[in-house]
Amino acid sequence: MQPQQLPLRDIHLPEPIGWWPPALGWWLLLGTICGLGLALFLLRRWLRKRRKEPKRIARREFEKLQTEYQQQRDPKMLVEKISILLRRLYISSYPRTEVAGLTGEAWLEFLDKQLGSPQFTQGHGRCLIEAPYQANVAINVEVLLELCQTLMNK
Repeated sequence: MQPQQLPLRDIHLPEPIGWWPPALGWWLLLGTICGLGLALFLLRRWLRKRRKEPKRIARREFEKLQTEYQQQRDPKMLVEKISILLRRLYISSYPRTEVAGLTGEAWLEFLDKQLGSPQFTQGHGRCLIEAPYQANVAINVEVLLELCQTLMNK
C-alpha cells in the first residue's frame, strides 16, 4: 500500500484553553487578596476605634464632673478636675513627649490648637492655669463647661 492511499488525517491541534474556570493558582491569589483586604479593613477599624476610645472615656468623666459640680458648686474643684481630665485625655491621645511637659501658656496654646480658636489663651479657658492659685475663684462655669465640651467633641 502506498502512503498516499492510507486513511490518515492531518495533524490537528487541541482546542484553545478557555479563560473560565481559572486555574487553582488564580483562585488562591484572589482568596489571598480578599483576605488581606478584609484584614486591612478590620485593622483600620480597630485602630480608629482605639484612637477614639480616650475621648469617649473623657466625655463620660466630664459628665460625672458636671454632675459633681451641680451637687457641690465648687468652681475651684471643677477647674482643677477639668484640667486634670484634659491633660489625661491628651497624654493618652498624643505622644507623651509632646504633651506631658506642657505647662502654663504652652499648655493653653496646645489646647487652642486642638480647638482651632484662642479660647484658652485669650478667653475663658485661661482659668485652667489661673484658678488653682486663687483663694476665691470667680469664673463663668457654664462657658467653661461648654468650651471643654466643644474641645472634647473635636
